[in-house]
Amino acid sequence: MSNLSKIGKLIHLYMDEIELGGETNTPEFIITSTAKVLNETGGRNWIPIIVKEVGEDRYQVIGNSFIFAVAEAAGLEKVWCIIADKSEETEKISKILSGEKIPQINLSTATRDEIKTALQYLIEKPDSQLKGVKLAVATNRIDEAPRQYWKDFQPITKLKCGITTSKVNALKEVFYLSPQPIPELEKVNLSTATKDEIQAALKYLIEKPNSQLKQVELTKATERIAEAPRQNWKSLEPITKLKCGIGKAKINALKEIFYLRNVN
Repeated sequence: MSNLSKIGKLIHLYMDEIELGGETNTPEFIITSTAKVLNETGGRNWIPIIVKEVGEDRYQVIGNSFIFAVAEAAGLEKVWCIIADKSEETEKISKILSGEKIPQINLSTATRDEIKTALQYLIEKPDSQLKGVKLAVATNRIDEAPRQYWKDFQPITKLKCGITTSKVNALKEVFYLSPQPIPELEKVNLSTATKDEIQAALKYLIEKPNSQLKQVELTKATERIAEAPRQNWKSLEPITKLKCGIGKAKINALKEIFYLRNVN
């Protein structure tokens, strides 16, 4: 039988033709007691082991490794297997479907419901590192954050959602990130900008990862800057006197987007 014709076939293979390719985390008692039941009921693995071909008459387990461990403990000479292709995608889904690997969600694009169910799983796990985290608060704050631009999970520690630096690594079990490039806005002439232009530019600056303006209230800052006599400003310093949350330590952050040019 050719290699291609074997793909997807149920085949009876000798145990000595198969290697585990990893370890099973199942307790020894469960393996040995299941092996005893298997021998007592005819010694046939009705649920097949998923393998891929790694050489001539050589195979490696990529799914249902528990069944392989049980068959080995039971002393079976041959086991029923399904031969899969060698792609990483096939190995990944085989491990997920056999319960050996936890599926991960892309936090950059996840829906609110996906974030909620993943967090709930982590919070409710025995010995969870996220015990005490309020599910609704964490879900809402992560969902509303500019996570599409995150390069790591550290920004979550600044959301005041109960997930601190000591807990953030627990998220890696169910989440991964595929960050998008931060879109660049055209610079805005603050001397003549409309209220909408000011708001869009401030929103961009506030939502940037590691923004110096994180705590600035967008609506208040927009209104106070829009209402100020900015057409006469020679620098951005007057903004520090508007009581809009942008003090002297933060004013330089505005220069990324805003400039002044009096057109009169």
